[in-house]
Amino acid sequence: MADHVRDLASLREATERLLTAVAKLNNDSVAEPSRLPGWTRGHVLAHLSRNADALVNVMEGRPMYASAEARDADIDRDAPRPLDIQLSDVRDSAARLQELWAASTDWSRTVELRNGVTDAASEVPFRRWAEVELHHVDLGIGYELEDLPAEFTEREIAFLANRFTGHPEVPPTVITDSTRAWSTGREAAEPEVTVTGPAPELLGWLCGRRDGAGLDVSGGALPALPPL
Repeated sequence: MADHVRDLASLREATERLLTAVAKLNNDSVAEPSRLPGWTRGHVLAHLSRNADALVNVMEGRPMYASAEARDADIDRDAPRPLDIQLSDVRDSAARLQELWAASTDWSRTVELRNGVTDAASEVPFRRWAEVELHHVDLGIGYELEDLPAEFTEREIAFLANRFTGHPEVPPTVITDSTRAWSTGREAAEPEVTVTGPAPELLGWLCGRRDGAGLDVSGGALPALPPL
């Protein structure tokens, strides 16, 4: 079982880091495009707030979102809000989630996330940590993949490599930063492709934030990864 206590502490630090950075923006910059296609920075912040509320639903046994359409509509509704309201919403929604987790007792139970995905309750704080860290990068305000905590980067690489393991469209692949190695893709006796590079570049490719230009590939072309 994951160390949810440690992950909750890391999540609090990441959330404060994001709030401190966002507080330096203004209303105009919040309305500017983020690094995510079609989303302003306001969309990213609104998503983080509504994701926290959605995880409260998960932990209390309700559907994460009423529907995909409702999720998207809520983000579009909240995206144009001014900076002070965005900040308050991110802070307050994160606090509601942390308070619920502080009262939780059965961390071994299975919970249902979006699209029928299930996981142990103890793994959910790490999933939220990933939301906060990666979307901080998506804001495009000076926080880059290279700035992510090393522990987070290693664990997220492992998480994403596992997510693509067995996927029929991804060739058998070894991913390595020359110190650690992860396997992914469909099963085979020997890997077809080896992808090597710094951990931030590997993570950027796996999570769709970078195109893999900073990676070395042997045994074939850089695999095209399915959308997350």
